[in-house]
Amino acid sequence: MARRAQPVGAGPGIGAAAAVGALILGSLAAVFLRAEAGRGLGPADWAAVRFTVLQATLSAAISVGLAVPVARALARRRFVGRRALIALMGAPFILPVIVAVLGLLSVFGRSGWVSQALGWFGLPPLSIYGLHGVVLAHVFFNLPLATRLILQGWQEIPAERFRLAAQLGAGPGEIRRLLERPMLARVVPGALAVVFAICLTSFAVALTLGGGPRATTIELAIYQAFRFDFDLGRAALLSSIQILLTSAAALLALKAARHEGPGAGLDRPVQRWDANGAGLVAQDAALIGLATLFLALPLAAIIARGVPGILSLPAGVWRAALTSVEVAAGSTALLLMLALPMAATVATGRRAGVELAGMLGLAASPLVIGTGLFIIINPLADPRALALPVTALVNAVMALPFALRILVPRACEVVARHGRLALALDMGGWPFVRRVLLPRMRPQIGFAAGLAAALSMGDLGVIALFADPDRATLPLQVWRLMGAYRMETAAGAALLLLCLSMAAFWLLDRGGRFHAEA
Repeated sequence: MARRAQPVGAGPGIGAAAAVGALILGSLAAVFLRAEAGRGLGPADWAAVRFTVLQATLSAAISVGLAVPVARALARRRFVGRRALIALMGAPFILPVIVAVLGLLSVFGRSGWVSQALGWFGLPPLSIYGLHGVVLAHVFFNLPLATRLILQGWQEIPAERFRLAAQLGAGPGEIRRLLERPMLARVVPGALAVVFAICLTSFAVALTLGGGPRATTIELAIYQAFRFDFDLGRAALLSSIQILLTSAAALLALKAARHEGPGAGLDRPVQRWDANGAGLVAQDAALIGLATLFLALPLAAIIARGVPGILSLPAGVWRAALTSVEVAAGSTALLLMLALPMAATVATGRRAGVELAGMLGLAASPLVIGTGLFIIINPLADPRALALPVTALVNAVMALPFALRILVPRACEVVARHGRLALALDMGGWPFVRRVLLPRMRPQIGFAAGLAAALSMGDLGVIALFADPDRATLPLQVWRLMGAYRMETAAGAALLLLCLSMAAFWLLDRGGRFHAEA
């Protein structure tokens, strides 16, 4: 059967997918070819592998374990600001890692707020470095994500089931056993796998909070082999192990996400007659309050410590800020050049290969791709001279899976609704894209662009491999200031980075919605 004519050509999308596939697979191939199979890993390398798996397991278990009661409390309660609080839980995803780490140090570090409070009672200060510090930071980042994933599971339970349970006199225990446990059995494994996969590829957290050889992740071991020893063979071998671990975690996450939902309802508002007791109300209020404090205090600490120093930042910080803006702008432009034609091609029905190429970024970390690109570039040119373009390119590819999840559903809807009429009017190709597709995708394009800009602005990964002492992005500059124990200046620079990241996201997201179709 011949394929039905479409208003958008598939050539640009297939070309973009081929370019992404060539970049990622070529980098991974360079890593595999450089790895010395007979050489093996030393005891320190295997310790890094064990620590990586251990911290990812603990981080996933604690994040999801805490997310279940918080999500239950949010699902059972309606209060002023609830919608804003749920939206706020998406903020850690675009929050620069180095900013969050500095905020956690301000709250939980040896001179932080919690340690000062302990000192009032004659107790010793906390030490945030090591395994517990890495896990704490990962819980900060992933507790909101896990809560949103599990809360979605609660929201998918039809209101009619709760109404029927109330009519049958079911109490909190019966509701938990009959409705909530089956939902959690379906949702929790996927949340665990997703958080585990994210924590496997953590670099900036381990770089700042690792605390020594006993708290080194694979990504940090790759960086050390690369920057300090310039042992490309060892870095490549470690990268190969990282690829295998992340691929296995990604497959587990995909498999766990393929379970059927609880069924459709009539979209009525959910009423929870089983949760009106004073004890349950107080319990849910305490859980929501503690979770909000845990997420808000590090941000408040950054603002409190950064405001005094932001006006007296040295010139090097402002140059680094300008560099970060340039890298974020280039990364965002590259992302849109790749994601828009790929989304349009998927909307025409050519889905499999294009979507697979877009998802490849989930199978390899930025540091592994950066290692492969260094191996490819090093014989041909000075990699340091290409540090900023390579950083922008890798950041764009890393944001591509998220951008496609944002753009593809809307592109499919626009093509399905307007494609036949456009073909009848002989308006295919670029005229259809310019007059129909892009105007109706402006909100999604703005959201994807804002997300890419914020993620690129706060990235501390590839630039750490390629950067030279004379030029750095703002996250790298903050890390260098922290390493020099210039904490007040680092706090000011971190506040500047936070403002730039949030401003980039807000401006692009808001710009996409300005005068857009409702």
